[in-house]
Amino acid sequence: MTGEGGSTITSPLHEVSTDLGARFVEFAGWSMPVSFTGTLAEHEAVRTGVGVFDVSHLGRFAIKGAGATELLDRLFCNDLTRIGPGRAQYTMMLTEDGGVVDDIIVWRWGEDDYWVLPNGVNHDDVLDAVTAEAGRDLFVADVRPETALIAVQGPAAPDLLERILGWRPRRFRVAALDHAGVAVHAAGTGYTGEPGGELALPAEVAPAVFRELVAAGAVPCGLGARDTLRLEMGYPLWGQDLSRDVTPLEAGLEWVVGDGDFVGRAALDRQRAEGLPSRLIAFRLAERGVPRHGHRLRCGTSEGTVTSGNHSPTLGIGIGMGYVGPDPGRARDVEVEIRGRRVPAQRVDLPFVER
Repeated sequence: MTGEGGSTITSPLHEVSTDLGARFVEFAGWSMPVSFTGTLAEHEAVRTGVGVFDVSHLGRFAIKGAGATELLDRLFCNDLTRIGPGRAQYTMMLTEDGGVVDDIIVWRWGEDDYWVLPNGVNHDDVLDAVTAEAGRDLFVADVRPETALIAVQGPAAPDLLERILGWRPRRFRVAALDHAGVAVHAAGTGYTGEPGGELALPAEVAPAVFRELVAAGAVPCGLGARDTLRLEMGYPLWGQDLSRDVTPLEAGLEWVVGDGDFVGRAALDRQRAEGLPSRLIAFRLAERGVPRHGHRLRCGTSEGTVTSGNHSPTLGIGIGMGYVGPDPGRARDVEVEIRGRRVPAQRVDLPFVER
């Protein structure tokens, strides 16, 4: 991994992605594949077969030692007592005002032994916050510089992973594997709504494993398909659907909020008592058009903007999400302003596509 001095960081898989025909974009300070053969083809490959993604830009660091669970329960809003060792959890770090600093996946290896996986753009902020609280009592190590992260996703992904690694992923379960003498940290997690898993492995061997997966039938996919896939599932993207300016309650993610005494808890309690200033809604266009981030949005008498929108390859129509305020209650009729034209839409429940 390179990128010192403020330059763009390249993944350990950059060369193999180049050989496979990747087109690159800068994302969160990294040069990452946006597509190989095209977003639509890659989207279809993941929905019907198996795709493989380089997601090495995502954050990851280890924390372990007596008190690690207590620390993470104080800094993150979900409740780690809901899961035991060998499992993963979706959670968030909040501001004192309840805004989302980041949404995060935690891999729990032991009683007080974790990997924390923030979004790539927030890796340093989350790592610094945890390190500051840990002091000298806990071991905290950034593992991103020495590893690559590969996502293998699609209905055929479990069979392929079992054939290559001898591991069949189970949803939100983690496992430590040995692949030809190489330590692989694996989890049954992903961002597409499809079965599969994510693999963290040493940077020096990752290109060979990536090629092995492609040779076994996985279609190399870029961030373009990853975005359309996650949108069809209604998965939020930090920096668009989530930010420090909105709370998990406004985002419709109250299930992520535990009962503990975490940072931001008092603000969420106040918001529950006083009512939500805005709410994230999902919509499906009633006619042709492509909603985009920043488009004006109306639901009932409430107004706001689209945070994520695109053409759904699976549904063949424009879909999106956005915040409107005040809380629109049960209102279902939606309008999206696209190129000066008000396009009718219907509010829908998530996910857009059932898997």
